[in-house]
Amino acid sequence: MPTLTKLVPVIFVLLWSTGFIGARLGAPYSEPFAFLSLRFLLVLPLMGIILWLSGKSFALTRQQVLHAIITGMFMHGIYLSGVFWAIDNGMPAGVTALITGLQPFITGTLAYFLLKENVTLRQWIGLAAGFLGILLVILPRMGSGVAQIPLWTVAASFIASLGIAFGTTWQKRQPKGTDLLTGIFYQYFGALLITLPLSMTESWVITWSGDMIFALAWLVIVLSVGAILLLMYLLRHGAASTTATMFYLTPVAAAVESYFLFGEILNIIQLIGMAIVVVAIAVCRPKQKA
Repeated sequence: MPTLTKLVPVIFVLLWSTGFIGARLGAPYSEPFAFLSLRFLLVLPLMGIILWLSGKSFALTRQQVLHAIITGMFMHGIYLSGVFWAIDNGMPAGVTALITGLQPFITGTLAYFLLKENVTLRQWIGLAAGFLGILLVILPRMGSGVAQIPLWTVAASFIASLGIAFGTTWQKRQPKGTDLLTGIFYQYFGALLITLPLSMTESWVITWSGDMIFALAWLVIVLSVGAILLLMYLLRHGAASTTATMFYLTPVAAAVESYFLFGEILNIIQLIGMAIVVVAIAVCRPKQKA
């Protein structure tokens, strides 16, 4: 079991990074907010079945439900809306992932000021190093052909970063006794409170291609259920600032995946930036007690 526990962060990073690929794959076939609303509408009954099969109760206190809904509004609704809208409007998947990779720095700061977490000097150095690494990956892209990316897609990516940063920080403040699965179930109601109103501005025209069906199935089953369960597990068993550092590896994985799947080019400066990100993870992670 200790070995499996150590593998959870690695598995999470690999799964989470594919979310950007799924968004890129489904973008030509559906508008972003309609896609996300459909995704969450499919996730809710799936999570309900999982809850029922596991024998868990849907009942939570009013405080627990409200907390889960607010978490879902930020962690799923605002975050994914920013990501999907940016990608749908011309932002490459890899670049979107890299910009949202700034989230750990924001979360570390929020955890320090809002949760009074003890963020050590070593962790602050690691967070700052990761921030520098992300910048080294982003800046060359903004100075090449990718410079044609509309500024508002960059803004949308930063809004996504703020959304998940606040969401992960808020999640750590959940009322005691909240069941993990039940809390996630109510989070997706919160997500729909963001995406459904936004989708009313769209046509809801969906092209049911093989790529669209695969992207939707992958995002519903692997990301919205599997990866989110892993994230909640990490948040419950570690500090918010420590868990947030794992997100620094997500844009690295997404950029590599985008290189092989979509031909997004990586230059030497970007590779150096990615190496700095990996070192930042090692610096930020707490030392294991003997």
